[in-house]
Amino acid sequence: MSRKALVVVILLAVLLCDQALKIWVKTHLHYGEELEILGMDRVLIHFVENNGMAFGLSLGGRIGKLLLTGFRIVAVVLLAYYLVRLLKEQASRWLLAAFACIEAGAVGNIIDSVFYGVLFSDSGPHGGAATFLPAGGGYESLFFGRVVDMFYLPLFYGIYPDWIPGLGGSSFLFFRPIFNLADVSISAGVILLLAYYYLRKA
Repeated sequence: MSRKALVVVILLAVLLCDQALKIWVKTHLHYGEELEILGMDRVLIHFVENNGMAFGLSLGGRIGKLLLTGFRIVAVVLLAYYLVRLLKEQASRWLLAAFACIEAGAVGNIIDSVFYGVLFSDSGPHGGAATFLPAGGGYESLFFGRVVDMFYLPLFYGIYPDWIPGLGGSSFLFFRPIFNLADVSISAGVILLLAYYYLRKA
């Protein structure tokens, strides 16, 4: 497979799968609804939305939301420019794959932030599934949509040992964040990037 084809396949595959899953979750589940994946109670689809960054992190208020979306758009444009440059330089396929994964994930979450507010009705715990292109308009204006998250892996529950200062006796949960396929793609890209540079120096 050529370098250009590799980048295009990663971008299209991640974007199509990410958006297809988000649209299905948004239009079939009510907010907070949970489904087991393959019958496993520690691997779940759990529908939530957030205004912010990967894994549910956020900046406060509407101005923070707008700044974050603007930053994402600028970052995606710069990364796309860098990807084109790497392609022209015939860079390593591993490096191209890493940046393509990061680019695809970032674009996937930007689509939610920019367009979902005008494309869907609101999702609520008692309001049922959202409607695509509702007659009364969407739940928010352009650039103020919420990012759809759904993967929840509460793998380990436990109690911190008493000898740990400040935490002893309190409960913990691993892994708490709820995330989406775009977040997975960004994380995979970062891991590939770190591995690429580490192996080059090894």
